[in-house]
Amino acid sequence: MDAPPADPFVDLDASALAALVRDGDASPSELVAAAIARIEALNPEINAVITERFDAARAEAAASLPRGPFRGVPILVKDLGAAMAGEPLHLGNALLRRIDHRASEDSYLVKRLRAAGFVILGRTNTPEFGATCTTEPFAYGPTRNPWDTGRSAGGSSGGSAAAVASRMVPVAHASDGGGSIRIPASECGVFGLKPSRGRISRGPQAGEGWAGASTDGVVSLTVRDTAALLDVLCGWEPGDPYTAPPPARPWVRELDTQPDRLRIGVHTEHLFPGLSIDPEVVASVRRTADLLAELGHDVTEAAPPALLEQDFMVHYGTIVSTAMTRQLQEISRLAGREVTADDIEPANWANAENGRSTSGVEYLAALEWMHAHGRRMASWWRGGPGAGQAVAENPDGFDLLLTPTIATLPPPIGHLTRQPGEDPIAAMMRIVEVIPFTAQFNTAGQPAMSLPMGQSADGLPIGSQLAAAYGREDLLLGLAAQVERAHPWSECRPALRA
Repeated sequence: MDAPPADPFVDLDASALAALVRDGDASPSELVAAAIARIEALNPEINAVITERFDAARAEAAASLPRGPFRGVPILVKDLGAAMAGEPLHLGNALLRRIDHRASEDSYLVKRLRAAGFVILGRTNTPEFGATCTTEPFAYGPTRNPWDTGRSAGGSSGGSAAAVASRMVPVAHASDGGGSIRIPASECGVFGLKPSRGRISRGPQAGEGWAGASTDGVVSLTVRDTAALLDVLCGWEPGDPYTAPPPARPWVRELDTQPDRLRIGVHTEHLFPGLSIDPEVVASVRRTADLLAELGHDVTEAAPPALLEQDFMVHYGTIVSTAMTRQLQEISRLAGREVTADDIEPANWANAENGRSTSGVEYLAALEWMHAHGRRMASWWRGGPGAGQAVAENPDGFDLLLTPTIATLPPPIGHLTRQPGEDPIAAMMRIVEVIPFTAQFNTAGQPAMSLPMGQSADGLPIGSQLAAAYGREDLLLGLAAQVERAHPWSECRPALRA
C-alpha cells in the first residue's frame, strides 16, 4: 500500500499559509482539509479539541471568504469567551454541556478573526471557567501534553497550546486571567503573549473579566504570527469601559527593528517561603539571561519589590472568588434553576462559597489594594504606556523583567486538581508552588510573554517569562523576534505531532 501523501503545510506558521493563499499556491479548502486531517489523527490522544465544526469550516473555505490578511488560514478558538452565535459555549462546565448551551451572538474577537479571513475549525478544551492552571475539566477530561501525554498541557488555555504544539493548527485563540496564556505556552513549548489590559475587547458579552485581570490573546509557533494577530484583534469596540493606548505603528513592524540596549532584571527565586524553583528551570532561565546579555542587553539581578508582596494572593483571591460567585449566578440563569455542588467542580464551588461571604466593601478594599499594588509595580519600570506615547521616564528603572514562566516542569495529570473532600489549602498550595510569577502582571495590566527557550534532561519544555511596563508590547515583540532569530525554537517538536 502506498504511504499517504505528506502534508506540505504542517510546519508552516499562519503567516506563511496566508502567503500561499495570496500567491495562489494553495487554496483555503486545501489548508482546511489538511488541518482537519491533523486534528482527526492527533486529537483522540491529546484531547485538545472538544467541539468540531468541520463541515461548516469546509463550506466557509469553499465560499467567498473575506480578503483579510489571513484568508483561508485555519484556527481554533478556546471554549471560554470567543462566543460564536448558535454554537456551543460550555466554559469547561458539565452542566452547560448537558443542556447544550449555545452562544446568542458573536464576540467582537470572533468577528475580527472572521474579517481577517480565518476559518474556525472548532473549540479547544479549558478547565471549568478557566479557573486553574491545568486543563482537566470533569466535563471533557484532561488535555494531554504532546511532549509527554502523562503530563498537563497547562491551563487555562491548555487545549489551544497543545493543539499548536502538536501542529494541528499554527495558531489558536487563548486567554489569560492569571497566566493562562503563558503557563500552557511554557508547558507545551510554544510562544505566548498576554497583552496589556484593554488591548483586546471583551465585548459585547463583557466589559472586563476578573476586575480587568483577564484578557484575550493567542498562542503560536512564531513571534510574527502573534504580532500579526495582535494587529487583527487590538482596538476599542463600542461599549468598552477602557482601552489600551494604540500602538505607534503596526505590531508586526516591531519585528524588523533591532531593539535598543534594554535594561533587564532577572529573578529566579520562589516568592513563597519554603518553596523553590526546579533547578532545571533555573538553569534554563539563566541560559536565557546569558543569551540576552550576548545580544547586547544589560542583564542585572533585580525585581520589583511589589512582585514579592505575599499579600497579593489574598486580595487577588478575593477578586477571583467573588467573580466565581457571580459566574455561578449566571450558570443558574442559563440552566433555569439554581446550581448545586453536583453541577460545579469542588474547587470552584468552594471558591464561590468564599465569594458569597465577601461583602461589597471587602471586594472594593481588595480592588483598591490591587490598584495600589499595580502602581507600586509600575514604579520599577522606565515607563509606559507605550511606543509613541508621551511618558514620564524613570532613568533608574528597568525595561523588562525576566523570570521563569512556571516554577516546575509540566506537572503530571491529576497533580493540580482538587478532589471531592480534599483539604482546599493543600490543593491550592500545589498550584502556588507551580505559578508564583504570572498573576501579578494580570492585575497590574502589564504585558508579559513566555518564550520556549529550554528543555529538561527528559525533553520537557521550559519557558522563560519576560514582562514589560503597561502598553509596551513593542518592547516584548521586538525582543522576542531578536531572540527567535538567535535561538530558533520552532525546530523543536514534541514526540506527538502531525
